[in-house]
Amino acid sequence: MSWTNVTAPDPVALFLLYLDAQRGYSPATVAAYGTDLEGAHLFLGRRDKGFDAPSRVTKADITAYLADLHRRGLAKSSVCRKLSALRAFYRFLRQRKMVEEDPCASLSNPKLPKVHPKVLNVDQAIHLVETEVAPDPEGLRDLALLEVLYGSGLRVSEALGLDFAHVDLDQKLVRVLGKGRKERVVPLTGPAAERLRRYLEQRGAFGPAAREQAIFLGKRGGRLTRKQADRIVKEMAVRSGAPCSISPHTLRHSFATHMLQAGADLR
Repeated sequence: MSWTNVTAPDPVALFLLYLDAQRGYSPATVAAYGTDLEGAHLFLGRRDKGFDAPSRVTKADITAYLADLHRRGLAKSSVCRKLSALRAFYRFLRQRKMVEEDPCASLSNPKLPKVHPKVLNVDQAIHLVETEVAPDPEGLRDLALLEVLYGSGLRVSEALGLDFAHVDLDQKLVRVLGKGRKERVVPLTGPAAERLRRYLEQRGAFGPAAREQAIFLGKRGGRLTRKQADRIVKEMAVRSGAPCSISPHTLRHSFATHMLQAGADLR
């Protein structure tokens, strides 16, 4: 595969192999990660450091690298992508106890213009819904929400308005109330149904959940709000390397676009 031609220290090679073999990322995406990490490695070499010994890299080193990208006139969106690659790399290393500290942990993404991309490409959408999260109630909720927004093309108001009575996991169907209070039945994908099932098994951890009929809950046990859903999507985008400025509506638009590209009728 093309990414194997990237000259990389062993930890980077292991990370790229993980993206390819376990995460199932496309060759182009894996190659992009490899290119981003190789660029950072070359810069760090000028500071007598690098990813052959990733535990020696500090927050100051990463900050200096980002500053160098800015000085070279790189677009903020490109800097954001490169920082996302570094975050994913160090998350991989920490999970495997290859490093103790993450030098990217407290770094913020560059502020981007508040212009939402019209759609994600298919690779970006898949990476987003496959973002690694902690296997706790909040992480399971976030993945289930992404799957419902993208996999079923729901408006965020429709997803957040789902109650237990509206969801049939056995039939993989949800009943939603859309614009003009028009009701329609929407199919769930297999992954969406499975993630909803896993989340609902842990849903009771959200405070007084037993008294709330909403599917998606916030920390205090009430129905998840639009503001909270928007924050979840943006945080997951940063973690997955998708554009940092996406919104829940971006996922609905992406769903429709990808369905059309696959030959589906718009209605």
